[in-house]
Amino acid sequence: MRRFLPDATTLAAGAAGGLLALAFPRPDLDWLAWGALVPLLLVMHRRPFRSGFTAGLVFFAAILYWVNIVMTTYGKMHPLFSVIAWLLLSAYLALFFAAATWTACRLKESCGYAYSLTLPVVWVALEFLREFLLTGFPWASIGYSQHDSARLLQSADLFGVYGLGYLLVLVNAVAAEWLLARRRPRGRRPLAAAAVAAVLLAAAWGYGQWRLGGDPDRRDDRLKIAVVQGNIPQDVKWLPEFQQETVAIYRDLSLRAAREAQPGLIIWPEAATPFFYQEGGKLAAEVTKLPQEAGAALLFGSPAYRKEPGGVRYLNSAYLLDADGREKGRSDKIHLVPFGEYVPLKRFLPFIDKIVVGIGDFSPGTINPLPLDGHKLGVLVCYEAIFPELAREWVRQGSGLLVNITNDAWFGNSSAPWQHLAMVRFRAVENRVWVARAANTGISAFIAPSGRLHAATGLFVPAAATVEVGLGARPGLYARMGDLIPALFVAISVLWLVQTRKKLR
Repeated sequence: MRRFLPDATTLAAGAAGGLLALAFPRPDLDWLAWGALVPLLLVMHRRPFRSGFTAGLVFFAAILYWVNIVMTTYGKMHPLFSVIAWLLLSAYLALFFAAATWTACRLKESCGYAYSLTLPVVWVALEFLREFLLTGFPWASIGYSQHDSARLLQSADLFGVYGLGYLLVLVNAVAAEWLLARRRPRGRRPLAAAAVAAVLLAAAWGYGQWRLGGDPDRRDDRLKIAVVQGNIPQDVKWLPEFQQETVAIYRDLSLRAAREAQPGLIIWPEAATPFFYQEGGKLAAEVTKLPQEAGAALLFGSPAYRKEPGGVRYLNSAYLLDADGREKGRSDKIHLVPFGEYVPLKRFLPFIDKIVVGIGDFSPGTINPLPLDGHKLGVLVCYEAIFPELAREWVRQGSGLLVNITNDAWFGNSSAPWQHLAMVRFRAVENRVWVARAANTGISAFIAPSGRLHAATGLFVPAAATVEVGLGARPGLYARMGDLIPALFVAISVLWLVQTRKKLR
């Protein structure tokens, strides 16, 4: 019987994964992230790969439990297949934890390198690779646990979420090395590493205090914006007989916001119009005349298509109408959701359409800032906002305001909408730009360049919120330099692995 029970190493690794998950939304116990990995680091030398994998599996399974809601409730997948897919996704992501612990242990064994030197570098390198491999899924990188730490968050304009990730793993590694040294009669305490960690933490805190004291949210050019949250249930959203009511809900909320606050721009969420606006018709006309009635420009999400010689390309788009109802431009989603908006390697996965009902077959768009009164808007559709390089590129192309339109109804009443919002806050700070966020069922909000939340709505309630925002980005070091440091960490990690091979020959 005992051989079927987890041993102390497995329990410690699993506990680390569980503690780290608690640092994220929800329950958002962000302070746990500063020591959550310590149980794993104390035991990983016994089974480097397996212990890291165990911690990662527990962490991602806990963080991504909502995947089952998406696949069963809305994807109509059989619960058994849903659980298998959830565990497979968690297992794939757990490999990044396993690779980090295995590499750190191998470097210590072969080269004598301390965990505090290698683990933060390797961890950040692997999180960076996770942003790109297999279409990329950088959800819940460790730095995002600090989204609500106002001072530490400010350092994101220097080094992005990866800078905070490095600091978090460094502090965990120093704490673990200190405890390991106490166990050994002549163990050397990591005084130098502890000093470095203390200096970096104090510097990040002090920098945040300085930035917040300088009023980073102030801009000379201002625009009053209303975000509208229709709260359209996902199970009726695409029904033809519900289209009229959907438009009526959005019109009523928008006109009420216009009467009460006189915004210059009204924003509806992703796919707010559940029909092809470009085809015209009665419902499209109802949308087109709203700007004149409200006295405001309108940005709204709508499916679109483009006919080409080889067929029809479907797009997940955002239209911008000026205050006279004239179309000023359209922006198409660039980073599509695999298995949600398209099927990767569809030739080799013909059975997927049978498992996940209603998968779209969309095509990616390109960067196309939308013009508004002498300024440019950059539109991040849905989970595009979790990719730092996309937000940076919009700002590089001249966007002085980022708009995130999304439909988080897929996630149900889970932690996912809060996790999603936490990542968007980093995009605002990284680029020092205002972000206006409209979500079908919430959480809609305005995010200042400091990362502060304004007028955040609740989940699954119809709402409209208006805030006067500043226009214009003030990109810092990270926005200009990009991911140079994480890329450098990848190169260093590779060189270290080459070095270990030579040492072990």
